[in-house]
Amino acid sequence: MSAALTVDRSAPQFIASEIYRHSSYGRKHPLAIPRVSSCLDLCRCLGWVPDEVYHDSPRAAAADLKRFHDPAYVAAVKAAERTQQVSEAVKRRHNLGVRGNPIFPEVFRRPATACGGSLHAASLLLGGARCVYSPAGGTHHGRPDHASGFCYFNDPVLALQSLLAGGLTRIVYLDIDAHHGDGVQDAFADDDRVLTVSVHEAGRWPMPRGMPGSDCKGSTADRAGGAARNIPVPPGFNDTEMAYVREAALLPLVEWFEPEAIVVQAGSDAVAEDPLSGLSLSNTALWYVVAQVKRLAPRLLCLGGGGYNPWAVARCWTGVWAVLNDMPVPKRLPPAGERILRQLQWRHSWARHASRQWFTALADAPRHGPVREDVRAAVRAAMVP
Repeated sequence: MSAALTVDRSAPQFIASEIYRHSSYGRKHPLAIPRVSSCLDLCRCLGWVPDEVYHDSPRAAAADLKRFHDPAYVAAVKAAERTQQVSEAVKRRHNLGVRGNPIFPEVFRRPATACGGSLHAASLLLGGARCVYSPAGGTHHGRPDHASGFCYFNDPVLALQSLLAGGLTRIVYLDIDAHHGDGVQDAFADDDRVLTVSVHEAGRWPMPRGMPGSDCKGSTADRAGGAARNIPVPPGFNDTEMAYVREAALLPLVEWFEPEAIVVQAGSDAVAEDPLSGLSLSNTALWYVVAQVKRLAPRLLCLGGGGYNPWAVARCWTGVWAVLNDMPVPKRLPPAGERILRQLQWRHSWARHASRQWFTALADAPRHGPVREDVRAAVRAAMVP
């Protein structure tokens, strides 16, 4: 990957690839749905992605992946794509073909393309860009030598490593996915140049059962050697509570750390319609976090992440791109945008009946509620030096 590229500093850059349009984890997997392609199609139909800001994602080479991942593991994923099978020993050692990490036709090329996009984004930022969006990124569970949580490689880690190698010394990684950003936190647990901050559902995988105050992974007490802050929130987490977390913890932590760059993992699985979390946010609550963090970011890389309802993720991630560009979100989508959403299908056993609003508008109605003591306690703990 190139260390630096010259681009227009003023315009956010969009990275994607056609590989996601035709690739699926398998018919019965939560990632059987289109996500990046529908987001890109919506953004284009709204006239929000001119050619000069679009980048076709490169694919990370094995040498790029080995900056974080074990060479034997990288080779195992490549072999799994080639043969479409793995031995029992490989299953046990690398978690391939088991526990939600299936073998599918693009099992190497797809995650390697997500990593290539995030590495390209880091190069753009080091070369002068102020803001880059790569919705295919955000695979925050990936481990050095095994797949985890649908994540085969860890593109946020690779991007952060690249930014550090390019000379940056203070970076905030902010994860607002419904699931704890465990792979990224652990990768930088002993590196005080990176502050990882994760807002996630308490007791939700991959976190052991344990509420705020316990010493388990992802709890408020889990500081990962001092380079992490965790804010586990209860099921039903609402827009008012996210606004409280944003103003009382997220923005103060960013301001305190004075980063030279911010990487945001903007998984959409915290919205109320997602089947893999118990949180109750509107997509606008996530947009407001991105908008306020953008204001504080000398350089900003925004990634995707979780999201398992095809309409919710497409609408959420399209709105993130609008926020990054300071563009008003239309109250009603044009007919071309509505057609894109009506053509989506969701055949998983968790599929929910699509509401009319999912076809006609990007923004959810606000989902306000009380700020519960569990949320206040998690914020207090996160702000303790």
